Amino acid sequence: MTDQTHAQPLGSAEPSEPATATDDALRQLGEYLEGARWFGGKGRGVQVAGVRRLGVIADERPRVVVDLVEVVYDNAETDLYQLPLALYTDSEHRLDHAFVGWWEDPDAGWVHAYDAVHDREAMAAYLRAFAFPPDGPLAFRTRPGVQLDPEAPSTPLSAEQSNSSVMFGEDALLKAFRRITPGINPDIEIHDVLTRAGSDNVAALFGWIECEGTGGAGSADDAGGPLQLAMLQQFLRTASDGWELAQASVRNLLAEADLYADEVGGDFAGEAQRLGEAVGRIHALLAEHFPTSERTASQQGELGAAMTRRLEAAIEVVPELADHAPALRDLFAAVGSVGSARVQRVHGDLHLGQTLRTAKGWKIVDFEGEPVKPLQERVLPDSPWRDVAGMLRSFDYAPRVAAMTAATTGDEGVEQRAYRAAEWSARNQAAFLEAYAGRDLTSDEHTLLAAYVADKAVYECVYEARNRPSWLPIPMAALRSEAAGSSPPRTSTADAEGAR
Repeated sequence: MTDQTHAQPLGSAEPSEPATATDDALRQLGEYLEGARWFGGKGRGVQVAGVRRLGVIADERPRVVVDLVEVVYDNAETDLYQLPLALYTDSEHRLDHAFVGWWEDPDAGWVHAYDAVHDREAMAAYLRAFAFPPDGPLAFRTRPGVQLDPEAPSTPLSAEQSNSSVMFGEDALLKAFRRITPGINPDIEIHDVLTRAGSDNVAALFGWIECEGTGGAGSADDAGGPLQLAMLQQFLRTASDGWELAQASVRNLLAEADLYADEVGGDFAGEAQRLGEAVGRIHALLAEHFPTSERTASQQGELGAAMTRRLEAAIEVVPELADHAPALRDLFAAVGSVGSARVQRVHGDLHLGQTLRTAKGWKIVDFEGEPVKPLQERVLPDSPWRDVAGMLRSFDYAPRVAAMTAATTGDEGVEQRAYRAAEWSARNQAAFLEAYAGRDLTSDEHTLLAAYVADKAVYECVYEARNRPSWLPIPMAALRSEAAGSSPPRTSTADAEGAR
């Protein structure tokens, strides 16, 4: 981070003369952002360009405010990050883990600033604002009929990376979006639609927080549109993470040397089937309540060409992909032979980590789409087979990660674990796909699904090469299967068992 010698003071709308406190505040804000788990610009050479105060939630101790921080990267790209702050006159050592900085606030004087999501007193002010919406630029929206307990205690959750969530009692969950893009947030939009439609496969939306988006911290939100800052939804008390459940199932299988996947107590095929049905219901509701259209043959050709371009770019990062490039190019070219295909609103980033198993069935979460994509791309209609491909790839990752991380002595048992991982993957992919489709896939559907699966695996190769090189063999193995003509997976669990 570099100091801003001509930056605006916190909360100010007009330029001012440089001041040590202001420069120091911006420096401290930048340092906190760079160290935050949810900050997506690590290692890109960033500096704070400005700060805008979106509103004040509480004036009492602590003073609770919401600031919008604009960061500029070395390549001149900008991002907006939401930072809810609890401002105290004196230090609060109970919040040392959430300390942001100490500076002179233009509205409150010298303050100790803490990330508000970690402060029970600050989050209590949020909950009161939902129950009794205050006047001001911050709008606290609640859906009709929602009853909240304004005295419910708050507990921050630690598992998330790109956002921050706080549990209120045992009934409500606040998800604060950190990286803010002007416009309607698809997570709020889709949850609102599915809640009104009575879907049992999402957590009900209770409300959200927003404000007007024009006149931003600098220039990043000058395009207008609302700034949707957070969503309040039903807390799923009995929920278990889908990825963790799958991993537990694989560990059960690996522990049984002489049993097949359908013979161990942790057989996951039934859950995979129920999850496929849930995703199918979600897609049906999205098609009913959002516009749908048909992708033309020409557009199908453009889709295949885009997949090919991503492959060529990926080969520059992962040269090993070149061995599979001819087969993949043929597959992507075949997408252009698909006459037409329906497109609609989809999840956009579906995998086992976006699922929760509750006592009342599977729930799908996080409808924001791929966070690296611009908002206007994330809300575009797409093929439901993209979501299906994401789940199939996740069903392949789960057993292979478990096999790789299993506690072993030397290399003993590596081949056996790899065989069992492939068995678990095939069984559960088939169960999910059969339940999702409810019928045999057409030739065109097989082509589209295979292309989406391969495109996803190519993306995974680039990601793993850059972030987890030891995991690169996982997507590479999938592409070897594709080159051998064995994708997409069978659509029958009986067929999968027959492969023994």
